[in-house]
Amino acid sequence: MGLLAIGTPLDWPEAKKVASHVREWGIEQLLEVWRRAKGKERDALLWGDEIEYLVVCYDDEHREVRLSLRQADILTALATDEKLLSQGGGVPDLQRGDVGTGDTAPVFHPEFGRFMLEATPGKPWGIGFKDLLDVERNMKWRRKIAKEHMAPSEFPITLTTFPRLGAKENSIVPYYPPSGDKLRSQFLPDEIANPHIRFPTLAANIRARRGRKVEINVPVFRDEKTPWPFKDPTVDYDLRNWPEDDDVRNGAAKDNHIYMDAMAFGMGSCCLQITFQAMNIGEGRKMYDQLSPLGPILLALTAATPIYKGFLADTDVRWNQISRAVDDRTPEELGEKPLKNDRWRIPKSRYASNSTYISQDARLRTEYLDPDLVIDEKLKQRLIEGGLDDRLATHFAHLFIRDPIVVFAEDLKELDLDKADHFENLQSTNWQHMRFKPPPQGSDIGWRVEFRPMEIQITDFENAAFSIFIVLITRAILSFDLNFYIPIPRTTENMETAHIRDAVNTQKFHFRKNPFPSRHVRVAGASGTSTPNPFSRPPTPVGPVEDEYELMTINEVINGKTSADGDGFPGLVPLVESYLDSVNVDVETRCELARYLALIQKRADGSLWTAAKWIRHFVQTHPDYKKDSVVDEGVTYDLVKAAERITRNEGRDGFAEEMLGKRQ
Repeated sequence: MGLLAIGTPLDWPEAKKVASHVREWGIEQLLEVWRRAKGKERDALLWGDEIEYLVVCYDDEHREVRLSLRQADILTALATDEKLLSQGGGVPDLQRGDVGTGDTAPVFHPEFGRFMLEATPGKPWGIGFKDLLDVERNMKWRRKIAKEHMAPSEFPITLTTFPRLGAKENSIVPYYPPSGDKLRSQFLPDEIANPHIRFPTLAANIRARRGRKVEINVPVFRDEKTPWPFKDPTVDYDLRNWPEDDDVRNGAAKDNHIYMDAMAFGMGSCCLQITFQAMNIGEGRKMYDQLSPLGPILLALTAATPIYKGFLADTDVRWNQISRAVDDRTPEELGEKPLKNDRWRIPKSRYASNSTYISQDARLRTEYLDPDLVIDEKLKQRLIEGGLDDRLATHFAHLFIRDPIVVFAEDLKELDLDKADHFENLQSTNWQHMRFKPPPQGSDIGWRVEFRPMEIQITDFENAAFSIFIVLITRAILSFDLNFYIPIPRTTENMETAHIRDAVNTQKFHFRKNPFPSRHVRVAGASGTSTPNPFSRPPTPVGPVEDEYELMTINEVINGKTSADGDGFPGLVPLVESYLDSVNVDVETRCELARYLALIQKRADGSLWTAAKWIRHFVQTHPDYKKDSVVDEGVTYDLVKAAERITRNEGRDGFAEEMLGKRQ
């Protein structure tokens, strides 16, 4: 969830006039945070997870399922539940109870879509193993609470996208006609977005800055009877409500693709995000770098998005669709026209894979950096003058090449260095697969790192498993001083590879061959928070960078591989197990953790299916499916009902064993 503020938003022509002003003030606020917090130390690493739900509404009599737009009503009910408030839960934007020392209830948040909810633990998790074993129970508790505050016909489902969002038949309840002033979409109404002024303004100003609607084209899956060439039959080429309706007549809708034209098609997607609070800024910078190459691996491993707008797609994940849904680049910035009015050509959307490394690790070679990185040199110089080192200044000077999209008139009156609103305006609308987060002003919160690529999973067991796995990987990285550096362009390539249908079983990814330091490191103690001696730095690597990484399957990355010389890559799960060996975890806890690690391992080796593969198989074997790539209303109803069944039973009834295995 991005920055939420209240005020008078500027339309794009006015916001554009003050963009440079906002950027400069944002840099001054960042420098003030730096001065106050650069030496901040925390006692231990904390972390939290974010689960996002779609709220679906069933009409069982007619075998129909819709998205419910009752987010506001549900959040109000949660915020006024006295029992929930007494346990420290609620809705922070509205009302929540006091956080005590006991079992704190979860909290709920609004999201972009009025059909979405976000839920987080009531207080951060610690690194202790008891907390790890409480995650799944807490996720189940969140879903139970959410359901209790919904109508009997509603359910909080954790599918990445609603299969028929934007299809010709109505996909929302209550119904609103499409083609409103903000989105100007052929397929979706403005009312589908959260009514908070930030969201419609964000959508409208992205469209206005581009000079056209966002353009999302997803390759359609070609089945036996799919018309070919495929021309999206939902596109109305004769619509003339808005000037942007000319987009499709000018070629926006590509042959053999599913066409979408609004921010809601991307930001209406659900995901699983993990945020870590580091002990200090150095540890945070290290986690940011070392987790970055893992992003595409976890994206492919959690693949769960094979359907868009009522059609089977030839991709399995959501990432590029969200990227295009918020891509505000102009034709000049995209390289479609020569630079005349804009400052530079920008290679990536503001929702994209990372383009920077930020650690001061001696092992970070210049050859790993993005050769096409665009930065604002003037702002970088100001950051260096203010005390930031070159690497961190480069990172923020890259983020600040973007324009602020939502600007409130009230915030332009004077610069307040006790706030970070201008900084967050840019920071929170750079949606990269990792995010480095400075401490909020006036808070005891430390430096944080957000891991953003994973797709939401259908069950709480799966979401807990992936959350716990990432936490344990960070522990192994810090305890063993692991090195996963590869050149940033290879990570960018890997993110594209992760989109390929069944990439987890069919594709190879660039990954570092040897993650171990060339010196002995001190293994973590019982607390699990020890880090290597900061005065003993590994030597700067030498030799060709290309010799440091190779193409590996996800099975090899997760479970390990043996090379001809007997070395090979150890595998991420074996590294986690070595970490657990080093901290003397008790047998009962180890067995519980093994359940989660086994899911990861079996997804990687193909013995358990991803959600994307299971959903695709469900559709293709449904008796009403006509082998024409169309996922009709009846199939969608059965699919969502099946997802609810899986959520409730988690495979214990034998259903969806291909995805979850045999569970007791």
